[in-house]
Amino acid sequence: MQAAVLHEFGPTLSVEEVPRPVPGPDDVLIEVEVCGVCHSDLHVAEGDQPALKGATKANLIPGHEVVGRVVERGANVTHLAVGDRVGVAWNFSTCGTCEACREGMENLCRKAVITGVMVDGGYADYMVARASHALPIPGNLSSEEAAPLFCAGLTVYRALKRSGVTAGQKVAIFGVGGLGHLAVQIARAWGAEVIALDLDPAKLALAKDLGAVQTLNAGSADDIKALRKAGGVHVAVVTSAAKAAYDTALKCLRPDGVLSVVGLPSEPLSFPALNLVGIEARIIASSVGTRDDMRAVLQMAAEGQLRCITETRPLAEVNAVFERMRRGQISGRVVLRCCGGQHAH
Repeated sequence: MQAAVLHEFGPTLSVEEVPRPVPGPDDVLIEVEVCGVCHSDLHVAEGDQPALKGATKANLIPGHEVVGRVVERGANVTHLAVGDRVGVAWNFSTCGTCEACREGMENLCRKAVITGVMVDGGYADYMVARASHALPIPGNLSSEEAAPLFCAGLTVYRALKRSGVTAGQKVAIFGVGGLGHLAVQIARAWGAEVIALDLDPAKLALAKDLGAVQTLNAGSADDIKALRKAGGVHVAVVTSAAKAAYDTALKCLRPDGVLSVVGLPSEPLSFPALNLVGIEARIIASSVGTRDDMRAVLQMAAEGQLRCITETRPLAEVNAVFERMRRGQISGRVVLRCCGGQHAH
């Protein structure tokens, strides 16, 4: 089968023939239709995040926004059938017994195995998935639309949920990229008044189309001043990986406002204590999400409340996609078409 393999940390993957994997008793073998390209995949490939670098297996096949069909199942698997269309997310498996798992926070399981980091992911014609964590996809969702929901959609859903977003609140989304354009839609579906901030006019226009009531240039002092003068926002969700976005977001909070940490700048975040104390700001972080969160995201998409804007490229073009991602030239999400996608309907 064809796969994109990471042999050494750096800017490129090697697209080559590798043996087809064999599922264990608790696994399913998936013929991959599409796999979304996430910024985390780029971090994994370049080895620029120490925690990820240390966990990355040798000769890794990346990819953790996977959609495909079950073509084989292990001896212990009864709830999935051959032919079922399923998706696989960041958490390949969780233990189910640790404190985090027992308390409904399986996304923080200390024994979690990570797809496309610790085990091979979906940049391939076939991949093995743990059956317990391969989730069925609603029939009215295309595979291309569904794939990015397994990380981008899941991540912003949990961030907004943990931030306590409710109807009537003002919610600012900093960065209208792969995650941000989904965050705009989820916050709007929950009845919030959404304000989108970005440096790119095209991304701001997209946010407007998706229901943002106001769009602002994140780099404009006048725009930020106007937002603060209007009273600020209840929640600021930062999906951008720029430290400057966090500095700006904190300034835009109203008293008792929430700063939601999603994007991962390479340098530490730092805020004067007085700026936090002065408005009793709350800082909430979130990490991907649980299987229950994922089911809720798929349900929203199936009901038409959430639509991921995608562009499909063949697996062979993965390095060109990475290069565009480095330059910030991707609107929405790119999905890679694998062998199952050639004859999917």
